[in-house]
Amino acid sequence: MPRLTGLRPIHWLLLLLSAGAYAAVAYTVPRQNFWLLLSWMMVAFGAYAGLWYTRLPLKAGLVAALLLRLIWLPALPPLSDDYHRFRWDGLLVVAGINPYQFRPDEFTLPGRPAQTPAKTGLADTVSPARHPPQHLLSGTVLQQLAAEYPLLNSPHYYSVYPPVCQAIFAGAVRVFPTSAMGFAFLLRLVLLAAELVTVGLLWRLLVAFGLDKHRALLYILNPLVIVELTGNLHFEALVICLLLLTLWLLWRKRVALAGGVLGLAVATKFLPVLVVPLLLRRLCWRRWLLFSATTGATLLLVFGPFLSWELLLNIGKSLNLYFRSFEFNASVYYLLRPLGQWVTGYNEIARIGPALALTTAVGGLLLAAREAHPTWPTLPRTLLLLLTLYYLLATTVHPWYITPLVALSVFSSYRYALVWSGMAVLSYAAYQTLAYTENLWLVALEYVVVLSVFGWDLRRPVPTSAADQRQR
Repeated sequence: MPRLTGLRPIHWLLLLLSAGAYAAVAYTVPRQNFWLLLSWMMVAFGAYAGLWYTRLPLKAGLVAALLLRLIWLPALPPLSDDYHRFRWDGLLVVAGINPYQFRPDEFTLPGRPAQTPAKTGLADTVSPARHPPQHLLSGTVLQQLAAEYPLLNSPHYYSVYPPVCQAIFAGAVRVFPTSAMGFAFLLRLVLLAAELVTVGLLWRLLVAFGLDKHRALLYILNPLVIVELTGNLHFEALVICLLLLTLWLLWRKRVALAGGVLGLAVATKFLPVLVVPLLLRRLCWRRWLLFSATTGATLLLVFGPFLSWELLLNIGKSLNLYFRSFEFNASVYYLLRPLGQWVTGYNEIARIGPALALTTAVGGLLLAAREAHPTWPTLPRTLLLLLTLYYLLATTVHPWYITPLVALSVFSSYRYALVWSGMAVLSYAAYQTLAYTENLWLVALEYVVVLSVFGWDLRRPVPTSAADQRQR
């Protein structure tokens, strides 16, 4: 491993500040203490900006990025409780129970009877109460589930984590069947491995596209990336890795293999499917159909063990709830919400959410059709704009959703995604109360700053990479 040589005193100071900030967030700052969290994140982002503008040597930056991630290795996720659902699903998969078929509140656990839809208040969105095959669960597993249940943030909803995630959850449970700490440790190792592959892919793609390799530091040292992916165990780390691998394989003309990798990305998080329309003008019809066929075949193969009518029905219900009920840190939707309330007298999210999603789909098709000079080097920038449109129109934008934008921005001159990664920390103000009450002034500040930088980026001329010029 390269040593941290050739560093100036300012680099050492900034790296020590970064390490101190991450250690504080990982081990000392409760999520409810927003202002302390914000203070430490400002230190981390200040150090990040300083390291970029003082031109931290690339190899030293790669080593530093790994060491800063290793700070989190023995920590439980400090700012997210999603890993409790990860473990719940993993326990079910290992026991042979399909996690997509039953909600957590349908299980009869020690000290807690199963609930009916009437008791959950979701009778119009869930199926009639059934009896999970609890005979498959040992007493130890039931005790583990009972311990996890009070910690779940969505016990009344079906699992929304696709099969690649479920396989990793199950693998971690098999290795650490009774240890939440061990479970989180193994998930972190998997995501760290994905991040290491991402570093290699960033390096290769930047070289292939004739861009400065130093740009890789914009992603791998980004504080939101480190905190949310390594620290809070969000699987965008794996999605980013698979998306970049898809791009690398397409660049190498390995179309069928690229389609299979994208299938794995979609089977990790559904969002990467948005890239498919952008490929039509970059591939001939025959190759595009081959790519789409291998993507679809991979999805069928991966979903196969869980495939059932209930799988489609319940995932559909979860997605329906996502677009029609959930709202957090939104922008355009929060402007439309009071208008709907003024017209009808109540929250119109059930109509506005799907309408905004449809607008994203139409916008994506228009972006694909009207893109000037579509090439492989311009694909990250176009996908960046499409995902930006999606999140600007979304009703829910958690901070970790921004991390793919940070990765894609490495290949462009746009810097609004980097600014957004810092401003998104303001959304954690909602966790100061048990009711998760958002401070709309902070939300407004976040988006005013981000959209201002976005507008400034769009007004600047777009530089052309050497690889882009060759393809043209």
